[in-house]
Amino acid sequence: MMSGDFSEAFIFLFDVVLDLFSASTVCGVHHKRLKFWKSQNLLCTSNVLHTSRKLLKEATNIFETMRSGETAETSIMNAEELASPNNQPSMQLQYLKWPIWVLGPTLLLATGMVPTLWLPISSIFIGPNIASLLSLVGLDCIFNLGASLFLLMADSCARPKNRAQGCSSKPPSSYQFWNMVANIVGYIIPLTMLLGSQKGFLQPQLPFISFAVLLGPYLLLLTVQILTEMLTWHWQSPVWLVTPVVYESYRLLQLMRGLKLGVELGAPSWMVHTIRGLVCCWVLVLGMQLMRVVWYTGFTARTYNQESSASVDVN
Repeated sequence: MMSGDFSEAFIFLFDVVLDLFSASTVCGVHHKRLKFWKSQNLLCTSNVLHTSRKLLKEATNIFETMRSGETAETSIMNAEELASPNNQPSMQLQYLKWPIWVLGPTLLLATGMVPTLWLPISSIFIGPNIASLLSLVGLDCIFNLGASLFLLMADSCARPKNRAQGCSSKPPSSYQFWNMVANIVGYIIPLTMLLGSQKGFLQPQLPFISFAVLLGPYLLLLTVQILTEMLTWHWQSPVWLVTPVVYESYRLLQLMRGLKLGVELGAPSWMVHTIRGLVCCWVLVLGMQLMRVVWYTGFTARTYNQESSASVDVN
């Protein structure tokens, strides 16, 4: 009986030890599995974070590339818009302006030089009367029409192609002053001669109608020149520099025509000498105007070179 009880107790203890050993083994395995799962989770989490960071970086690069591409496309589109015919004048309009360079001087030739040089004076000059005066004034009015059209064409060529850009050319005050002085002197000399003739200081006297035939068209065109110059100064047109050159060149033809008519009218010597003096004065003034054109061209060239060098230095 005692031996049976001892064997049963031994078997019970052995079962308990086995249970404890199996439980510890299972717990160890479970613990190892738990640690392995945690490490796997950490590894997966780190892999996921690394992958997400990489994707975010690639996405950022993609967005930056897309933005740079959009910027390049925008700049290209802006350049194309600037180069489009709506923003810049077409070459066709520029080609249409080329004939003006020939048409303008041709108008001056047809309205000024041809009637004066080739039209016989005897066909329009009948004598010292109103009809002859009106005929001579009509010739000068034809020239004035051609000169006005020429100045309008020259202004159109000088204006910038893009109308949005302003174009104002104001002459210096000294230039305006000396131009007005020359024009006033051109008035004073013939009127002084007329007054001296009427007062009897100059002999023989010259009738008023003969004086009007000789110098009336000259005084009228001088008045038109003054008005034209004042308008170009007021409008700040680029043609202010060539306006006196155009009218003063024709004035020389007027005075040479007056010398021919003076011979036919039998004008006194003092009148002939007065007209010759006016010719010399206006040749001098015309030479000064041409010198002014040369100076202005050199000044413009110097200014352009300075701006070009400054832009190169900035770049």
